[in-house]
Amino acid sequence: MIGLFNDNFPPVLDGVALTVQNYAYWLHQKGYDVSVITPYAPGASQVINQAPYPIYRFTSIPIPFRPPYRFGMPYFSPIFLQEWKNMRFNLVHAHCPFTTANLARSAAKSQHIPLVATFHSKYRQDFEHNVPNKQVVDMMVKRIIRFYEQADEVWIPQAAVEPTLREYGYKGAVTVVENGNDFSTPVEEIAVLRNEMRKELGLLPDETMLLFVGQHIWEKNIGFILDALALMKDKPFHLFMVGTGYAVHDIRVKIRELGLAQNVTLLGNIHDRERLKAIDAAADLFLFPSLYDNAPLVVREAAAMHTPALMLQDSTAAEIIQPDINGFLTPNDIHMYADRISYLIAHPDILRKVGNTASTTIARSWENVMDEVILRYRDILESYRLKHGK
Repeated sequence: MIGLFNDNFPPVLDGVALTVQNYAYWLHQKGYDVSVITPYAPGASQVINQAPYPIYRFTSIPIPFRPPYRFGMPYFSPIFLQEWKNMRFNLVHAHCPFTTANLARSAAKSQHIPLVATFHSKYRQDFEHNVPNKQVVDMMVKRIIRFYEQADEVWIPQAAVEPTLREYGYKGAVTVVENGNDFSTPVEEIAVLRNEMRKELGLLPDETMLLFVGQHIWEKNIGFILDALALMKDKPFHLFMVGTGYAVHDIRVKIRELGLAQNVTLLGNIHDRERLKAIDAAADLFLFPSLYDNAPLVVREAAAMHTPALMLQDSTAAEIIQPDINGFLTPNDIHMYADRISYLIAHPDILRKVGNTASTTIARSWENVMDEVILRYRDILESYRLKHGK
């Protein structure tokens, strides 16, 4: 049994939750026993009933100022604790360093099995948003690093993530295991999805559709996007934003203040993956100037639907971009970002060409990724057996 541990899981949506969901799905598809351990979230019963693998949930409460995330409290969950006593694993894999990570570490120690831990996010920035005391933030980061130091193998989703982990104080070895995407679609079907969704969204034939998908939080540099678009209101574009987060209200206010109400539409959270796929297909350019993200799935998903991304030079997330070949880069400058969008609006042929290349160089299927993951798991289990004489 492989145990996958994370502090959020659908119906709570973000890149890490979708990663864990795809790990579980494809491990199950390939004949492996797998289970997910995660906090309860409203609407979870439907996900549990639909999943072909067991999902064990425990009591949680909302995290203030960070909806829809929740704080897990497994030791206040009698039913879960009874289930937990009977769970036996061959390997545990933690995808975050918090509540479920403690459970994974406990299982690894008590059952004498290997612990894999993936470093997905820039946690310090999350802490700094909510904790005004730098010493407390430093202490929280050190606690995270202590967890990774106890893992048998630490994974990162792309090489550019390593400097962040080193900056936090981790000195051990790391292994790059990329993320995949589940949006692979034949070109003919993409064209149909694109036309149908553009009609549904009310776009004009000559109107460029810009897209942002992700948490609606300022750390994602959403303010940067809106400030850039305010410099080019005379251009024929419309930005659609998918997601939710603590900054939704303030984003709406900023849109009105910048005079962008006719150019920007917030679509909210979209749980239907097929609908999100169609929205990605309808877009001409994906805007993602985040300095916060490590290896965003949303860029890969857009690429799978032939939609290239415009990102910032030297950002961790932009490691996968070959400038003007499978995506676009600009310096961290609002005017230059706006100028590049304006240029690409006037040159749709470039958008199409680069989008086509993005689909073949960035979009790797989860099924393919999981073949690599399974080989890594086997190597880890064998190394653990040899080391501990099991």
